[in-house]
Amino acid sequence: MSIVVRTLSDQTYDVVRRHILMGTMAPGTPVRQDVIANELGVSKIPLREALGRLEQDGLLTSYPNRGYVVRPLSGAEATEVFALRLKLEPGATADGARNATAEDRKVAQEALTTLEQQQDMDGTDHVTGNRVFHLALIRPAGPVTHTLLKRLHILSERYVRVHLAPQGREERARREHRQILEAWLAGDSALVESLTANHIGATLYDLKHQLGD
Repeated sequence: MSIVVRTLSDQTYDVVRRHILMGTMAPGTPVRQDVIANELGVSKIPLREALGRLEQDGLLTSYPNRGYVVRPLSGAEATEVFALRLKLEPGATADGARNATAEDRKVAQEALTTLEQQQDMDGTDHVTGNRVFHLALIRPAGPVTHTLLKRLHILSERYVRVHLAPQGREERARREHRQILEAWLAGDSALVESLTANHIGATLYDLKHQLGD
């Protein structure tokens, strides 16, 4: 049994990332490195490593002599990210359904169960659970496909939270996820592709109206 050792940089990355995704570090907010370092009890080195990773994830922007700022939400960025997902993800998820092993199916079922449990609890970071579920469906399609779409999902997480804010969106997402999983488990790749396209397309449509083009 392997043991995963999490560094101070990893732990700091998780905490700051959670603050950004949960909205407690609002878009446009400067990152106060001294305050974070004191609150978490870490030195500047792991903090800077964590902030560098968050910049790579598209959550922060660094400026010379100003440090890091939480990236603003952008209708243009949301449109680009979700349009790319719409082009790539339905086919990748269908390929995942065709290639899935019994273990892959177990992982996907567990991912949706965890996501639904998170949705039932206040204050949980279930946008990450959403990413884990979708990537579980994509993983059997191949490592390159999985890596590319993982990047898009990381970029889309803050927008998923915005999309789910209006009443009724959580329940709609839950219903659509269940439909996609059932078709995926049955190996119905054509239906998986159609349902996934509708799921992402509806989110893209909603975000355009919420954030503007």
